[in-house]
Amino acid sequence: MIEARADIVGNIWKITARVGDEVGKGDTVAVLESMKMEIPVVAPAGGYVSAILVDLNQIVQEGDGVVEIDDTPSA
Repeated sequence: MIEARADIVGNIWKITARVGDEVGKGDTVAVLESMKMEIPVVAPAGGYVSAILVDLNQIVQEGDGVVEIDDTPSA
């Protein structure tokens, strides 16, 4: 399991991935809002979304996990 992590402190503005979705390396899985800018959170590798670790409007810190990605689909 790997995690897509926040690159900057920000507010979770949008979650674009859902549990069970297949994502590719570099796909946007969520969007942060910081200083009126939208910053994508991208998948570091391809796989299947196994968990969403945040809620909309949640403040995250740099390095916080946002989405878990597994190499096998969840049942």
